Amino acid sequence: MLPYPPLPTHNTSTQITTQVARLTARVEQLTAHLKVHRKDFATTRGLQMLLGQRKRLLEYLQRTDKAKYEEIVTKLNVRRLKDASGMVL
Repeated sequence: MLPYPPLPTHNTSTQITTQVARLTARVEQLTAHLKVHRKDFATTRGLQMLLGQRKRLLEYLQRTDKAKYEEIVTKLNVRRLKDASGMVL
């Protein structure tokens, strides 16, 4: 069972934080898989797609609700986003 609640039908920021949490859990699973199966390129591509999706959600959350963004980044131990010049936002 997942350690976080199912997606609610209200409150967009809660939905996004739940999606980010689910994606982070899946990223951790795929990362562990790739440590054993280094040449599994299909999984590598899937991982890259999940990371891109999580990044887009975090960018949206950062634009719309900075407090929730800071909370989820801290809670899930995810790297903070960088701007175009490479500086951490």
